[in-house]
Amino acid sequence: MAVTTGGTFAAPGREERLARGLGWLGVGLGLAETLAPRRIASLVGAPAERRGHPVLRVFGLRGIAAGAALLASPRPSARLLWTRVAGDALDLAALGLVLARPGRRLGRAAAATAAVAGVTALDVFAGLALGRRGGDLGEAGAVRVRKAITVNRSPEEVYRFWRDFRNLSRFMKNVESVEPSGDGRSHWKAKGPAGTTIEWDAEIVNDEPARLLSWRSVGGSVDNAGAVRFERGPGGRGTVVRVDMQYRPPAGAAGAAVAKLFGRDPAAQVLEDLRRVKALLETGEIPTAQGPAARPHPSIFGS
Repeated sequence: MAVTTGGTFAAPGREERLARGLGWLGVGLGLAETLAPRRIASLVGAPAERRGHPVLRVFGLRGIAAGAALLASPRPSARLLWTRVAGDALDLAALGLVLARPGRRLGRAAAATAAVAGVTALDVFAGLALGRRGGDLGEAGAVRVRKAITVNRSPEEVYRFWRDFRNLSRFMKNVESVEPSGDGRSHWKAKGPAGTTIEWDAEIVNDEPARLLSWRSVGGSVDNAGAVRFERGPGGRGTVVRVDMQYRPPAGAAGAAVAKLFGRDPAAQVLEDLRRVKALLETGEIPTAQGPAARPHPSIFGS
């Protein structure tokens, strides 16, 4: 289910809520380090002569910046979490120096180190989870596409239409069929070069009704993953549908087939598919360049 079209980034999933919680934690701790460095130094067991060291204020400003970036992002990404992990490593290194200094309060320093190690583990977990969900794609060698469109239908309606994968071939130009095979899996057939057909299986990674569908391919010649999110539009009208997907083109004949599937310009192909699903959901038909509708249908929702 990968190559194609539109979801939206809507209500946050558990990983995103965790990421935002970590963002608030970073801002709060950063403010404390910036405004009250002596107090924080005492709490972590630093020797008296090292309290109020300007390094703590620098660490605090870094924490505020990293936390604010997570909170300001419309959709927290794994990349932002890994930035926090790098900062956590600096914090752990600083606490290691505290533990090694004479005059430190061992109990406080050990407790602070354990607490920072726990936060680091949460940052790593959230970063990995967002990456697996297709929330932060684009590894080396992969093609990444992000597109969005507003559809004049509710998130519930758009999600129901999208969740029936058999509908996808109605607006995805190069997809011939998608057949659900149970357990969140589906079998895809798409047009390849010179009249050939390319096939692969995909599985759902995350399914939140009216909010999110994310997927990845399973074996076969197509390596792709992504997320479709459904977000209520401004003023509660319509649905903002967003797609965030990546694929890694293989070599040889399979690579040629995938290139045809995604088009020479993957972003343009995805945007075209989004425009087609918008027309289909709003009017029940897809207009062609000549004017008449392609693959006409009665209004999908009976209105």
